[in-house]
Amino acid sequence: MKKILFFAICLFAAYTASAQGYYGPPRHRPRYREDRRERPRQRQDDFYRVRVGVTAGLNIANTIDANNSNFSSDAIASFNAGLTLDIPIAYPISFAPEILYSGKGYAANTDYGRFTQRTNYIDVPLLLKVKLAPNFNFLVGPSINFLTSTSNKYETGFQTDYEHFYNNRGDQTDISGVIGLSVDLSRNIELRGRYNIDLTSNSPNNDSYLPNYRNQVWQIGLGFKFQ
Repeated sequence: MKKILFFAICLFAAYTASAQGYYGPPRHRPRYREDRRERPRQRQDDFYRVRVGVTAGLNIANTIDANNSNFSSDAIASFNAGLTLDIPIAYPISFAPEILYSGKGYAANTDYGRFTQRTNYIDVPLLLKVKLAPNFNFLVGPSINFLTSTSNKYETGFQTDYEHFYNNRGDQTDISGVIGLSVDLSRNIELRGRYNIDLTSNSPNNDSYLPNYRNQVWQIGLGFKFQ
């Protein structure tokens, strides 16, 4: 997993350097007269700039059982944060890969008390971004997710027990689907909303007593872009 993350970070840096040099500053035609279409043209010029950014926001996470439709769980709150990249392809489509820390998990009432599981992931969404309107974007694509740690909490009413697991081998990888919207509040700030659900079922640490679950996460946050 460390090699994959290192490669992803290098990919971010390489794309930024090469794309900035390829696209360069937007070219402007000689200005012979006042053109009322100048502002829309400027927005399209801005589209063809590679943008690096950071993001942070709130996760509302729970799970569904892949083998039991009657299984239900309570949502827990966590957060997400990371790096973003926006690479224009052809107007109005761009490629938007990211590297995010994302907290997930769920809570449930059992016959033995309250159980809460929190999982920490490094997510690498590989998204296609479509500009539907000047300040309105649609995003869709897969995400490769690497489990880093798991924390289980058992509350029986008399005592509380904790278990912690760390995935140092990087052998727990999930694939999820992402769909979302973003609104450009300004040239450098966007409001982001996402829905993320696992496409592959998993059971962390191969614990047979845990449900064969799929994470589902609602995300909302802000993104900050730099030229």
